[in-house]
Amino acid sequence: MKQEEQSYLYLILFHVAIGVVIFLFPFTAKIYGYSMFVLGAYYVIKTQNKNNEALMTAAYIAGAEVLLRMSGGNITYEFSKYGVMLFILMGMYFSGFSKGAVPYWIFLLLLVPSVILSTFVLNFDTNVKNSIAFNISGPVCLAVASLYTYRRKIALKQMNSLLLCIGLPILSCATYLTLYTPNIQDVITSTESNFETSGGFGPNQVATFLGLGMFIFFSRIIMESRSKLLLVLNLLIALNISYRGMVTFSRGGMITGFLMIVLLLSFLYFKSNFRGRVKLNYIIVVIALAMMAIWGYTSFQTGGLINKRYSNQDAAGRVKESQLTGREDIAQTEVNMFLNNPIFGVGVGKGVEVREVESGTFVLSHDEITRMLAEHGAFGVLGLLILIFTPLVLYFENKFNMFLLCFVAFWFLTINHAAMRTAIPAFVYSLSLLNVQLELPKRKQQESFLGVSK
Repeated sequence: MKQEEQSYLYLILFHVAIGVVIFLFPFTAKIYGYSMFVLGAYYVIKTQNKNNEALMTAAYIAGAEVLLRMSGGNITYEFSKYGVMLFILMGMYFSGFSKGAVPYWIFLLLLVPSVILSTFVLNFDTNVKNSIAFNISGPVCLAVASLYTYRRKIALKQMNSLLLCIGLPILSCATYLTLYTPNIQDVITSTESNFETSGGFGPNQVATFLGLGMFIFFSRIIMESRSKLLLVLNLLIALNISYRGMVTFSRGGMITGFLMIVLLLSFLYFKSNFRGRVKLNYIIVVIALAMMAIWGYTSFQTGGLINKRYSNQDAAGRVKESQLTGREDIAQTEVNMFLNNPIFGVGVGKGVEVREVESGTFVLSHDEITRMLAEHGAFGVLGLLILIFTPLVLYFENKFNMFLLCFVAFWFLTINHAAMRTAIPAFVYSLSLLNVQLELPKRKQQESFLGVSK
């Protein structure tokens, strides 16, 4: 076994062990959560971010968020977003930020009017600080991370390592879920999202992370499996994560992960020469057979209920009236808020209060698009246009970035069903702005006296 294979195997086993230990000894989740911040800070300071160590640490924290939440390992519930921003700011301190990232400075400024408005319109008994922070932390995290990644050069190999930093804690999460619900047949009784198979946590968020993990390890089959051992190992991990994601019965995250795989394979296929396409054909066949096998196994384990779930049927086989489990009604209320308050919106955090008055129920938004419209008005529209079109412009500048469209698709689809409750859509979006190159020149570019990358 080569040294590289051995190191990778140890890394995988270590993170499987993390999932096992957290399940057996729940108090270790706190140790795990605190240590990644302490050791991460030490790592970044020691290396002075010479090779984007701050970005790597932020990636690991973003990938670990759902495991920390379900196991109680986070310092505070929302701390992963602030942790990502903290390490990105550390990266800026050592390596600067792109002076060309004007769109994201504008995006930050566009958030301000509705934040100010919310301080006047939120209910008297509402904790104004917490309400604003809960709703605005996701967009701010996206903007801060984007200021660092915008057009920053990174080698393809380092990008694969960056994705692995996200994927490793997701592997630990999948291990934890396997131990939490060892027998799927005992807990699957309907076609609704299942908390038992999601570690007692929100299935929507868990499936989002597992769908991303599925994509990451399938991408490693294509990009980083230079031997049969690595190929088999990555395939087994990808299949296990896929299975755990499907049995959550939350569709959004898994469909998103599958579409990301399709986008990556399509990009590579059209960019490859004849010889490369022949190799890709074999890989596509392997992945297709593997996906069919895991779907068949999941169908068997769930007594066919997974088939009905993805066909929008209940356990009796009747087609459900709503394809989005009622989320379209929430989105419609937010569109109405936008139409009634088209300039400034209703204010950050006010949307849920307006909805409670109108419907009598306290329901958080699942759609960041409509939430931005309702709470930020026309400023939200401009902000969304910046977020959508900026990475697409970069794609035409650097068509070598095979992950760009995958990352944008993940962000856009995720915020349409899971909003920005976690840091992962914001962070993955920021990765689409990186300038990925096959290899970086040995001599780093000079920086300006302000520490801003040229």
